[in-house]
Amino acid sequence: MQSCEISSDSTDDPLSSGLRRHRQPRIVVIGAGLAGLTATKTLLESGFTNVTVLEASDRIGGRVQSIQHGKAILELGATWIHGANGNPVYHLAEDSGLLEHTTDEERSVGRISLYAKNGVAHYQTNNGKRIPKDLVEEFSDLYNGVYELTQEFFQNGKPVGAESQNSVGIFTRDVVRRKIMLDPDDSENTKKLKLSMLQQYLKVESCESSSPSMDEVSLSEFGEWTEIPGAHHVIPGGFMQVVELLAQDIPARMIRRGKPVRRIHWNYSYSEEISQGEHEHDHNRDCWPSQAPAHVECEDGERLPADHIIITASLGVLKKSHETLFLPGLPRDKVHAIDKLGISTTDKIFLEFDEPFWSPDCNSIQFVWEDEAQLEQLAYPQELWYRKICSFDVLYPPERYGYMLSGWICGEEALIMERCDDETVAETCTELLRMFTGNPNIPKPRRILRSSWGSNPYIRGSYSFTRVGSSGGDVERLATPLPYAKSTKAPPLQVLFAGEATHRKYYSTTHGALLSGQREASRLIEMYQDLYNAETTKPNM
Repeated sequence: MQSCEISSDSTDDPLSSGLRRHRQPRIVVIGAGLAGLTATKTLLESGFTNVTVLEASDRIGGRVQSIQHGKAILELGATWIHGANGNPVYHLAEDSGLLEHTTDEERSVGRISLYAKNGVAHYQTNNGKRIPKDLVEEFSDLYNGVYELTQEFFQNGKPVGAESQNSVGIFTRDVVRRKIMLDPDDSENTKKLKLSMLQQYLKVESCESSSPSMDEVSLSEFGEWTEIPGAHHVIPGGFMQVVELLAQDIPARMIRRGKPVRRIHWNYSYSEEISQGEHEHDHNRDCWPSQAPAHVECEDGERLPADHIIITASLGVLKKSHETLFLPGLPRDKVHAIDKLGISTTDKIFLEFDEPFWSPDCNSIQFVWEDEAQLEQLAYPQELWYRKICSFDVLYPPERYGYMLSGWICGEEALIMERCDDETVAETCTELLRMFTGNPNIPKPRRILRSSWGSNPYIRGSYSFTRVGSSGGDVERLATPLPYAKSTKAPPLQVLFAGEATHRKYYSTTHGALLSGQREASRLIEMYQDLYNAETTKPNM
C-alpha cells in the first residue's frame, strides 16, 4: 500500500496561496446521480462557479431510471419516497407539485406491498394453493414481532449471542422456527406452511435490503438504519422528475456525459509521476497547473486539474475498481471499510398483460415453496435461479399502468437473470405464475421490461447494507475525506466521498444519497466561508 500522506512543502496554509488570490476552487464531481447533482447544486447556490460534473453513462440520474413503457412510466431503479416527515426528497417533490395526483391507495406504511394500500397479498404455494388469509396474518404477526427484536441489538445495546453468528437471517430463522414448533395448537401441516412462509419473508427482506441473503446482514448493526416517519409515496410522473429538479439550475455545460474516469490522482501524485519520467510522452501535461493537488484522468485521455474531487461512485464500483482508480492507493482502513460493507443486486421484472388474471382484491402474489420449509440456506444452483423470485406486485391504478406486475429478485440469482434473454425470463415467469396460482391458462405477457443493476459497469449493484463483520463505523470511514486531517501541509479535502453507502443512518435510500451530497458540498462551503466573507465585505474603492 502506498503512503497516503505525501505532503506539500510549498506552503503551510491548507488553502494554498493560489486560492488566497481569490481564484475560484476547481471542483470535479464524479457521478450525476442524486448525490452528485445535489452536491453540485449546493455548491452553485453558495457561489462556487468552477464545477465540472463527469458522468460515465450517457444519462443523468444514476440509480434513478424512469422508463416510458406504453402509457405507463416504470421505475427500473428508485421507486418510493420512504417517509415524509423531514425527508428532503419528499419536500422537494411535494413543493414542486409532483405528488398532487398521488392517490390514497399509493400511500402505505406496509412493509410487503407498497404499490397499493387496498387489497391483500395472496400467498400461493408451489402446489397451486392459496394459504388462508387468517393463517397469513397469524404468521405475519409472529414474524413482525421477531423483526422488532432484530432492531433492539443496536438500539438497546443488547449483546449478540454466538449462536446467531451476528446474522439477521440466522437469528430470525432460529427464533421464528422455535416459536412455530412450540405452538401446541398448530397441526404439522400448518407448521410446515408457516416454516415455508418464513423462507419467503426472508427472500422479500433480502430484496428490501439488497443483500444476497439475510444471513449476510449484520444483526448487531441492523437497527441503526433509521426509517423516516410517514407514508411511502410514488411519483406518478416518474422519479426522474426529482433528478430533473436538481439538474435544472446546473448549466448544461457543467455536466459532461459519457466521461468515465480512469484514475483519480491526489496529493500531487501526478506531479511526482512526471518527475519520475512516467509520462514523458504526455503532451497534455503542460496544461496542468502545478498548484493543483489533484487531477482526474478520464478514459478518453482528458485530464482535469482539481482542488477538490467529490466522488459519488457506488460501493459496487469502489469494490471493483478502487485499486486502480486512486493514485496513491486508498488508506488501509478505507480499503477495509469498502471490503467489509455489503452491496448486492435487487432487480425488478415488469410483466404487462392484456387482461388481469388476478382478482380485484389481490395487490401481490407471493411465492411460497413448500419444499423449502427446512432449508438452512437458500442457495440455488444456476439453473434454479428463478426460485429467488419472491413475489409479483400488482401495479395500481390500472388506469395509469394497465395490467402490470412487478417481480422482485436479488443476489447472485438476479445476476443470472440479467444474463438471460427477455424471452427466457418471460417464459420462466409465466410458468411460475401458472404453477403458484394453479391456473394453467395464464398467457405469456405481451411485454417485459427488467432492470440490470448488477451488470451495469458504472453501477454494479443496487444499494448497500451492513454486512456481517461491518458496522456504521465503516460507513463513517468510507465517508471520511482525503487526505486525513493529521497532515498539516497537504491541502485538505482533495477527495470527498458521497452516495447512499456513505450515510450512516439512511444508507440504501434516495434521501441518504441526497443528504450525502449536501454534506460534502457543505464541507467545502465551510472551508471557504472566511474567504468569501472577506470578499463580500470588502469596501468599495
